[in-house]
Amino acid sequence: MTIYAVSMRIAESIKKAAPDHPASVEVLRYSVSFLINTFLIISFTLSIACITGRLTEACISLFSFALLRQVSGGYHLGSGMWCILLSTLLLTGLTFVEFQPQIIDTMNVVSAVLVLIYAPSRIERQTRISAKHFPVLKLVSFWIVALSFLAGDSVLTATLFVQSLSLIRRL
Repeated sequence: MTIYAVSMRIAESIKKAAPDHPASVEVLRYSVSFLINTFLIISFTLSIACITGRLTEACISLFSFALLRQVSGGYHLGSGMWCILLSTLLLTGLTFVEFQPQIIDTMNVVSAVLVLIYAPSRIERQTRISAKHFPVLKLVSFWIVALSFLAGDSVLTATLFVQSLSLIRRL
């Protein structure tokens, strides 16, 4: 059974239990599928990290990716299953990166430039934040990346770099 089917069943059950709630079944399905995806990505990534001994790195990767993604947006895969698979592989893989300080600085500069150019990206139908506040989201995105300069951590830098790459859209 697909995530779409599971989330639709749950959404229909919610709507049946609370028929007067203003949210449509489709809005509920979207919300439930988002929660399922998030739960599975976190669960799989942390489970693998426990096996590989990279739990701290996985927490850094999960938190920093989610934080920057919330304010900067980014590319969305068309399928929940692909999102879970790719995100888990990516976030797990990022726990193993180690870079020299010069590479970390270069990646941070590129990430900062990307968020200044593209953030926020593809969030118009994903948020209730008014477009007039998008410059604030761009600034917050920039400061998240700027804080990575201070940390000098390979996992943090690589994670923010990958998320920054997801902002690029065709011109």
